[in-house]
Amino acid sequence: MKFNKCLKLSGVLFMVLSNLTLQAQEYKDQVVLPEPYATKSSKVFSKVIGWKGNQAPVAPKGFAVTKFASGLENPRWLYVAKNGDVFVAESGTRIPKSKRSDEKDEFFASKAQNFGSANRITMFRDKDKDGVYESKYSYLANLNQPFGMLVLNNYFYVANTDEVLRFPYHEKDTTNTGKYEKIVELPSGGYNNHWTRNIIANPEGTKIYITVGSESNVAERGIESEYKRANILEINPDGSGERIYASGLRNPNGMGWAPGTKTLWTAVNERDELGDELVPDYVTSVKDGGFYGWPYSYFGQNVDPRHKGERADLVAKAIVPDIALGSHTASLGLTFYRNNSFPKKYRNGMFVGQHGSWNRSELSGYKVVFVPFKKGKPSGKPEDFLTGFIANAEKKEVYGRPVAVAALPDGSLLVSDDAAKTIWRVTAK
Repeated sequence: MKFNKCLKLSGVLFMVLSNLTLQAQEYKDQVVLPEPYATKSSKVFSKVIGWKGNQAPVAPKGFAVTKFASGLENPRWLYVAKNGDVFVAESGTRIPKSKRSDEKDEFFASKAQNFGSANRITMFRDKDKDGVYESKYSYLANLNQPFGMLVLNNYFYVANTDEVLRFPYHEKDTTNTGKYEKIVELPSGGYNNHWTRNIIANPEGTKIYITVGSESNVAERGIESEYKRANILEINPDGSGERIYASGLRNPNGMGWAPGTKTLWTAVNERDELGDELVPDYVTSVKDGGFYGWPYSYFGQNVDPRHKGERADLVAKAIVPDIALGSHTASLGLTFYRNNSFPKKYRNGMFVGQHGSWNRSELSGYKVVFVPFKKGKPSGKPEDFLTGFIANAEKKEVYGRPVAVAALPDGSLLVSDDAAKTIWRVTAK
C-alpha cells in the first residue's frame, strides 16, 4: 500500500512539474510574429500631463497605491540597500546639438520630452521601517547620467553613462564625499535613450554585471561602431577581468537573479521601424556566452530584412527570448518579489516596468506587469499589475511613465515615475 501511494504521489508530482514546464513552453511558443512592414512604422510621442490631486495609478483589488516621494527631477532608477535606505538616480536623456549626426537624431531632439539630467543620487531613510521615509538626503552629485547603483564589499558603485565608479560606503552616512575610483570605462551616447547603464552583483558578490545598450537602432552606422555595446559585460569588483557575458541584446536595462537559482534575467528593448507589432520587447534568462540576435535577427532566427544575408553563423545560434512583453513597450525595470506581504501568487514572481515608447500607432506600455514564477522559471503569461498611466489614448496623453521597480523591506513595491517626478508605493491592504 505504501509503495502504491508513493507511486501515485510521484505521478502527481511529475504531472505538476510537467504542467509548469509546459505552461512556460506553451507561452513561448504562442508568440506569433507578423512579417516585417506588415504595418507602416509610426512616430507617436505621448504628452505627459501629470497627476492631479489624489489621482494615482491603479493596482489590483486588495492593494493600495500612495506616493512615496514627489517633486524629484526625473527619478529614473531605484536601489534599496540591505538596511532599507532607498537610493534614487535622478537622471535623464541628453542630446547635445553638437552630437546630432543625422536627421533622425534631430527628430528625436525636437519631439522627445526634455527630461534633462539632474546627475545626482538622492537617498531616503526610513528609520522605523514602516515604509514611510523620515529623511531625505543628497547622497551624490555632479555625476554623468547615473543609472545603476550597487552596494558591495563596503563600496557604493555607480554606473554613469560612460563609466563605473566606486565610492567608499558606510551604512550610517547620509552623504558621500569619499574619494572615488573609476574602475571601468564604458562607451557613451547612442540611439534615442540608450544611455542607461545598469549594474548588479552575482549572489556570491564575486562578479558585477553591466548592461550597455546599442549605439544605433540596427547597426545602421556600421557594426564597428558597436564596440562593447548591445551586451551585458562581466567584471570583477575591482574592475579587472572585463569580458562579454552575453551579446546581441539591443538595449538591456533591468536585471535580477531568479529566486532559488543562479540564473540572471534581463529586460530588453528591441528594435524599431519594422511596424506596430515588431519587434516585441522581452525578458529573458541570460546564458553565459549567449547571443540573442541583434542586429541580424530577432526573437531567435527571424532575420531582420535590413541585414538579410549577413552573419548567418550568428543567426543560426540566436537564442529565443523567454517571454515577450509587447512591441514598443520600452520594458525597463525588473525585480523579483522575494517578500511575503503580497498574496502568495506574487511570491518569487517578476515585476517589470514599461515606460512606453514612440514607434507604434497606438500607445503601448505605460504600466507595470507581473510574470508569475515557480521553481525559478516562468509559470504563466504576463499580466497587468499597475495601470492607469494613460489619461487619454486618443489624444496620446499620459499622467506619467513608470520605469524602475523595487521592493522595500516591509514588502511594499516602489515604482519610479520619472515623467511625473514621483515614486509610487504599492502595498497589500
